[in-house]
Amino acid sequence: MNISYNWLNEIVDSGLDPQQVADQLTRVGLAVEGVHPHGDDFVLDIDLTSNRPDCLSHRGIGRELSAVLDNAMIDREVSAVPSSDAGLVEIEDADLCNRFTARVIRNVKVGPSPQWLVDRLEAIGERSINNVADITNYVMHELGQPMHAFDLDKLSGGRIVVRRARSGEKIQTLDEVERVLDTDMLTICDAESPVAIGGVMGGLESSITDATVNVLLEVAYFDRGNIRATSRKLNLATEASYRFERGTDVLNLVRASERAADLIRELAGGEKAEFVDIFAVPFVPRSFLSNDIAGAVKRLTGLSVDRTECIRILNALGIGSSQNEDGSLTFTAPSWRHDIAIEEDLVEEIARHAGYEKIAEELPPAFGAGEYQPTERRERRLRARLADLGCVEALSYSFIDERHDGVFEIVPGIIGNSTTEPYVTLRDSVIEGALRMRPSILPGLLDSVRTNLNHKRRDLKLFEIGKVFSTGEGEEGLPNEQKLLTIVMTGSESLSDRAKPGNQVEFFDIKGGLEAALDAVGCYEAVYRTANVKHLRIGQAAAVSVGEVEIGHLGRLDDELAAGYKFKQPVYVAEINLTTVLKLPTANAAYKPLPRFPSVVRDVSFIVDRTFAFDSIRTAITEQANDLCRKVSFVDNFEGKDGDRSLTIRLEYRSDERTLVEEEVEAVHASLLKGVEQKLQIRPQM
Repeated sequence: MNISYNWLNEIVDSGLDPQQVADQLTRVGLAVEGVHPHGDDFVLDIDLTSNRPDCLSHRGIGRELSAVLDNAMIDREVSAVPSSDAGLVEIEDADLCNRFTARVIRNVKVGPSPQWLVDRLEAIGERSINNVADITNYVMHELGQPMHAFDLDKLSGGRIVVRRARSGEKIQTLDEVERVLDTDMLTICDAESPVAIGGVMGGLESSITDATVNVLLEVAYFDRGNIRATSRKLNLATEASYRFERGTDVLNLVRASERAADLIRELAGGEKAEFVDIFAVPFVPRSFLSNDIAGAVKRLTGLSVDRTECIRILNALGIGSSQNEDGSLTFTAPSWRHDIAIEEDLVEEIARHAGYEKIAEELPPAFGAGEYQPTERRERRLRARLADLGCVEALSYSFIDERHDGVFEIVPGIIGNSTTEPYVTLRDSVIEGALRMRPSILPGLLDSVRTNLNHKRRDLKLFEIGKVFSTGEGEEGLPNEQKLLTIVMTGSESLSDRAKPGNQVEFFDIKGGLEAALDAVGCYEAVYRTANVKHLRIGQAAAVSVGEVEIGHLGRLDDELAAGYKFKQPVYVAEINLTTVLKLPTANAAYKPLPRFPSVVRDVSFIVDRTFAFDSIRTAITEQANDLCRKVSFVDNFEGKDGDRSLTIRLEYRSDERTLVEEEVEAVHASLLKGVEQKLQIRPQM
């Protein structure tokens, strides 16, 4: 943004030289990248952030300088102008055009601009066109309000209609390019067809020429999002669209219109005639409460700024304030500041004018920072155990897309029983489209899997320990936060001493990895039961519980969901509520001597259907409570083409008092198998 030093001095009598002005503006966050001489003037090149459209004018910069120097601006007051109802303007789409003003100026003589106006525009990088067009550009750079001048006599019906474009409508813009419009674009039309693309560029046919006599001056306020979308679709960026899409001042329209009309009358000999002001959507200022603004500044920045100075800075920037009966203050954001909405925004304004350079280098107060948390050592053991298994720790974003809503089963304990919206939604996303704070880590980890597969890395073991969020009540009314452990495995086992990969990863690998992780944090009694989980394949999904508390689930990713990620190989996932696990009581490790007597092992296979679970057989055996049967474990699973499968288990028998003989083991073994057959109606394979 180029600012003329001489022009700025007409708005604020600073008494500073150009470099001093540049230093003061840079100090308050308006970085001046250079000061360049231009004739008898100097030009300040200011780098503005996108949230400060109010400074895209000399008046906006003057307001900042006035607040710095505590020096009033030299202002041209504009009284209210009565609006005539002459049928000159009609707004059909008020959602895209909140306010529209039109001023008619008759008997204008279009010609070259005076030298002072040409010099002013050239100093800031604008070329002179003619006196009327130059005045509209001049006022835009002075007050920050884009405007457009039409040749009134070229408008069919002598009136303006503000509406959405009709499908396929065309207009030849001032750059002599014919553009095709669609129904999402706002147009300024006469009685028949578009004469301008609202907020972007005017049409060639209705433009000001040397033959123009009567001028219609448009000054309007358009929807920011619509201007941005239109500019992108047409690949047409202008000074006007740049300002409109960032936000202009809806209460500045009459001032800008009258300023331009006065200049046209002065420099082009015109006469002001009809004026129409249609305020279709009334402006409602944003107000918010601050119980202790000086305390907020101290708390958030460490700066000590007294209450009086806080109010002075804010009032100088146009932020109104009023005191309430309890001593608190209500602040009102001005119409030109679209970026002020909460108390922290006020603190930022005060801090930059009080001086960022005064903020001392000071460590924030530490409440437990740097100390081991009660669960820290167990988490370290957990990470080490998974790393020993060949897993790599991943770190994904806490923000995800809304398209993941309802796709993944949320682990127990994350979302409460509230019937309201469970997901935490961001007002302004850090990443485009990522509006949700994640309730599950799986979306991020699966994106990592997809990225690795796209780079031909097919053997993956990833895990992440991170927080997830829900709208349940957390500390001080903040979203509820819980820590999860998520593991993803796919491909084959990678062996350090072999180039050839090992066996394909399967359900029991992810289950073994989760068991090892739970063992590392002292959770030895996890139980796995068949379950239907939204994002997992039926028949290869299990719920994980410790005692009566369900902590999560694991299994193979659902085929439809895997196809959406374009996975061409099975992907196994596990996710548990680590916060819940770490709160469970843990028993100290108990050491006991190795058995003195050998054990006897028997393997047995059962013919079962695809839905039958090993846990059913183990439960049926353990319920018989035979002292000699010390362990029941899974051995193998073979699936045939006819739909049945062979499930092999292993039973281990041992006595602490003697060596068992064959007859004794056979009797116990036969008794246990008979009990399984009676309860589950399955027979061992002979």
